Amino acid sequence: MKIYTKTGDAGDTGLFGGPRVKKDDPRVEAYGAVDELNAALGVARAAAAGAWPELDALLEGAQHRLFSLGAELATPRESRAHGALPPVSPSWAAELEASIDALELELPPLRQFVLPGGAPLAAALHLARCVCRRAERRAVTVAGEVEVAPAVLAYLNRLSDWLFVAARAANHRAGTPDVPWKPPAGEG
Repeated sequence: MKIYTKTGDAGDTGLFGGPRVKKDDPRVEAYGAVDELNAALGVARAAAAGAWPELDALLEGAQHRLFSLGAELATPRESRAHGALPPVSPSWAAELEASIDALELELPPLRQFVLPGGAPLAAALHLARCVCRRAERRAVTVAGEVEVAPAVLAYLNRLSDWLFVAARAANHRAGTPDVPWKPPAGEG
């Protein structure tokens, strides 16, 4: 099977089980951002390799879930294909909440904004968090136009929260302090 089909050379693509749309269609933007997020999680997993197996397992689970979430965004509800999709479960967000609560037990309280960065793993997690927020914004746009399972938006929102806390935990475990944001002094 060839990887190229040439069917998108004119700037359109097919939704799963649905019509052809422009490649900048809100659905395509949304599932494309979810795909970017999945790749960012892959980078974070590479940074975590061997150092934090539990985190690696959680990131891998999120990657699998993001495939289901992307399929939900790529498939019109009225299509026959939609009925064959694995559902995006509301329990996924609750599982992230439990993980956030557990990670926060090992962290000092957050008293101010922190800059993204620190240890390489923390920096990768912060970058993934930003990509997650973009994916969430794109999914909100789609949800304003067509019906989207509410669990999609809840999961993306909670995943970005989890990535922030995981980044702080990665810095903490590496002995690298979070860098507090310092507002610039006024000029002249």
